[in-house]
Amino acid sequence: MVSVVIPVLNEGATIRKVIKTIRKTSLPHEIIVVDDNSTDNTIAEALKESVRIVTSSQRGKGLSMREGLLASKYDTILYLDGDITTYPPNIVDLLAAPILEGRADFVKSCFTRQAGRVTQLVAKPLLSILFPELSHLDQPLSGMIAAKKELLLQVGFEKDYGVDIGLLIDVHKLGARIEEVNIGRVQNAMQSLEQLGKMSKQVSRTILQKASAEGLQSLATIGEINIISRQLENSVLESVDQIDKMVLLEMDGVVLDGRYLAAVSQQLGLTEELLPIVSSASPAHEKLQSIAAQFKGVSMPELLEIADDIPLVKGITQVISELKKKGYKIGLVSELFTCVASHIKNKLGIDFVLSNELLLQDGIITGELEIAPFFLDGEQYGKEHLFAHIHDRYQLPAANIIYVSASRRDHPCLQKAGIGYFFQSEDLTDLLELIPGLKNQSSWQGLPNPSRPATLVLPGLFAAALGFLVYSSWSWARKNPPVTAGC
Repeated sequence: MVSVVIPVLNEGATIRKVIKTIRKTSLPHEIIVVDDNSTDNTIAEALKESVRIVTSSQRGKGLSMREGLLASKYDTILYLDGDITTYPPNIVDLLAAPILEGRADFVKSCFTRQAGRVTQLVAKPLLSILFPELSHLDQPLSGMIAAKKELLLQVGFEKDYGVDIGLLIDVHKLGARIEEVNIGRVQNAMQSLEQLGKMSKQVSRTILQKASAEGLQSLATIGEINIISRQLENSVLESVDQIDKMVLLEMDGVVLDGRYLAAVSQQLGLTEELLPIVSSASPAHEKLQSIAAQFKGVSMPELLEIADDIPLVKGITQVISELKKKGYKIGLVSELFTCVASHIKNKLGIDFVLSNELLLQDGIITGELEIAPFFLDGEQYGKEHLFAHIHDRYQLPAANIIYVSASRRDHPCLQKAGIGYFFQSEDLTDLLELIPGLKNQSSWQGLPNPSRPATLVLPGLFAAALGFLVYSSWSWARKNPPVTAGC
């Protein structure tokens, strides 16, 4: 008999399909959904399948797994993710069989697809040095596992992304028989840069803490990790230098600390006229043309003076300087005020502007707006179409473009770019941590973009892991001084 535990967080769209797949097994079983305090309809959807619900006492996958274990009734525990809809119909039988047949105490799943970036760049190199007995496993970070309940009750559960690797190392230390089972092809969503960075840090920290507890550090192991991390980082930085690359910055919220349209309409007393236009359901390009008409007769110097009164986002000049040093072309994106965007471009040393053309005659706005062809795909308007224009003009694919915006309306651009950053910090220098080839402290959120060069942010984390290992080695040596032979 098997207890299937599914830790979930906002997986209302997939949870029912996962439950239905589990029920295809002929083994006696129970299904326990442990909710990590979801804010969507996950619980309502799970209840439609009449499964047991446990609400976790605190957010964190590890705690949810532990509480699912405590709630289970049977001696064989199986953990599955609630967001994967491509499980084979015999998933429960595949994972549970080695335990039920007495061949194994702990079962890890592996898949036919290539292992993830954190697995290949962080977990496996560290395991090969510190826990070589586990280095043969294809996917040591897999969260689809089965184990004897009595075994799991003897180990701790990390509260974060380190939980899966932590369990593997702990049961290995207890002498458990470990088997890896191929469950076929599994398709899941790519991680965002923020998630990859967080996962890398937490996985490496867990491995190193487990190694520290065993006293496995030595100058030899530190030297090996040091060489690997340095060579990896150097190779990445060399690759970045050789790539043609570009950063596109939205004018509002990324360069100017505010929205220019709001500021200029307030200064010119046009707020009441513009409000119904902005809030209307008209097509975007028609809305922009109606807004432009309201500025008929305003002089260009008036617009530039208002722009100069809006403070710049903190760190913008430093970011532009660092980007240029690393060979990035920099573009400024604005849909309406071409003259203002060009003025800011010249002040900050940005390379070019992508904007619709607000027409002028003798320095006075005519009220007409010429829609830029690079925002159009046929008659369909959208800023995301600019990537095709850049590809044609600069022979630069979207995969080599970084798009930075502070507006959720730019989600299509953030997704289409090689790396899309949704800026929510107060200091733009946070960007330097996540742009390949640059470093700084970060408080960013990266949107997930499949098959993008997100692996370029990992070597720094590997180096950080080295620092932790050095410290742990020194700390362990202090607590365990060498024994001096008697004379």
